[in-house]
Amino acid sequence: MRRFVTHLYQKRGFPAKLYVTMPPMFFQISAFYFFYFAIVGVYVIFLPKVLEMLGYGASEIGIIFAAAPLVRFLVPLLFIKGFKLDRTSFYIALVILFFSGISFFFTIENFYALLVSNILFGVGLSLVLPYIELISLQTIGKERYGRSRLFGSIGFMAVALVLVRFLSSADVALSYLFGMIVATIFFGYFVVKNSHARRTETDSQQKSSGVSLLHDWRLWVGFMLMQMSFGAFYNFFTIYETAHGIDMKMTINLWSFGVLIEIAMLYFQGRILKEHKLLSLIQLGIFSAIVRWVMLFLFPDALLLVFAAQALHALSFALFHSASISYLFHRYENKALAQQLFLGVSYGLGALFGALVAGFVYEHFAAYLFLVSAALAALSFLFVRSFSAQNL
Repeated sequence: MRRFVTHLYQKRGFPAKLYVTMPPMFFQISAFYFFYFAIVGVYVIFLPKVLEMLGYGASEIGIIFAAAPLVRFLVPLLFIKGFKLDRTSFYIALVILFFSGISFFFTIENFYALLVSNILFGVGLSLVLPYIELISLQTIGKERYGRSRLFGSIGFMAVALVLVRFLSSADVALSYLFGMIVATIFFGYFVVKNSHARRTETDSQQKSSGVSLLHDWRLWVGFMLMQMSFGAFYNFFTIYETAHGIDMKMTINLWSFGVLIEIAMLYFQGRILKEHKLLSLIQLGIFSAIVRWVMLFLFPDALLLVFAAQALHALSFALFHSASISYLFHRYENKALAQQLFLGVSYGLGALFGALVAGFVYEHFAAYLFLVSAALAALSFLFVRSFSAQNL
């Protein structure tokens, strides 16, 4: 049957892979993103509450959740020293992810044991996503990447809406987390297994020249500062808005609106990425973040303007992220390492420093929280613009 359909498509002038390969791969990658970011949803939204229910103090929770972004930054440094992000390391990462998911059930009530489990969990996550991002860009291209990646946003939002109704104990949250881990491993394994035709190309890229962190330091500092500017949003947006008179239900609606806007941009951004220079789009995303943070600083209690600021999530997160990984994919020969370093520098080091800065500012100068975020984004814009001027 498969041969007949392949012959039929070729006879009508369509490439055989259009039917035989691409739809299954697109589905598998999309399913991976859905469950991977569902993991992130359980981990970020509910696990802190679970630890609080179990009697953990704020400082202990802070240390545990600082471990993951730190690991995201440190792991890529090993690959600069000669390790390869290939199929073998990817499969090892899946095993680490599986056993770290199991270990949470046994370590959840012991701070030091849980910290070890969390570090292993961070190692698994930091290795799995960059390799899938590489395969995604190779297989479906930057134009269709957004339509696949948007399922990650759906997964993040879906698990939040479902689990909030059933979260009654630590076991419930950990069961959801482990279920999402198993599904992520399942689809991640088959995405890599079915990308066999790309193996030679990927392996050759792994042996190519590395990523020029020092030569392109302005770009990488820009990436880090951009994510630092999000520290206030990810860690204090709910607290900040409720302190300015926006009730919790409406604040949740603001979060949901931002995710919906993100999904819409991911769906329609293919043409934008194809028709515009990627560096220009990166700068547009950073500039929109500056405007967004200034709006939250000036009008924290003006609901319509806060919704308008959330609408800028389409540019400051969705378009910025897609343009960034697409640019790195085309700039560097060692594409897997470039993707891993982007996640490490941005969502690792940037997220870690962003959380620390936001915590200090909110504790001592709460009113200026998002003004500081705007300043960080402005610095990011200057660094990336300087890099862009050198690479016209």
